[in-house]
Amino acid sequence: MLETIFDCCCISNFTLSDSLLILENFYSQSAYITNFVSAEIMKGIQQGHKDLVKIQDALRDGWLKEVVVRSKKEKSLYETLSISLGLGEASSIAAAKSRGYTFACDDRAARREAGLLEVKLTGTVGILKKAVKHGIIDLHEGNLILAKMIETGFYSPTKSLEEI
Repeated sequence: MLETIFDCCCISNFTLSDSLLILENFYSQSAYITNFVSAEIMKGIQQGHKDLVKIQDALRDGWLKEVVVRSKKEKSLYETLSISLGLGEASSIAAAKSRGYTFACDDRAARREAGLLEVKLTGTVGILKKAVKHGIIDLHEGNLILAKMIETGFYSPTKSLEEI
């Protein structure tokens, strides 16, 4: 499986809809978040989104890994991107570009910037569609998960996986 780095929104969609297992099935040992995304997750937990603790559990279990923007090239790109994007998105794009990872994100501005940098992209709906295609979940379950994601705050471009 391709190495994939997740922004806060994308991984939170799966966590808050109780479907983090989909990411573990697809990306075990190849899933990453940056330390900035980890800090956003912690802030969410402190604000009452207790289910986000499951992301910390995934880090402890080892199938999800935390990376730090370290190289001069990554830091420079991160600094440039952080002018117009959030710190989680900026750090994730910088790491993805430098390390050849796919960037999992739903934010339009972040996806545009990643596209301009020729970073491979995926998002919540794309991952759900892939889970159905590979038999991890069936179409009905995929639509139920998508509905729960929407209910918990995900702004989805579609209400049903059949539309894509």
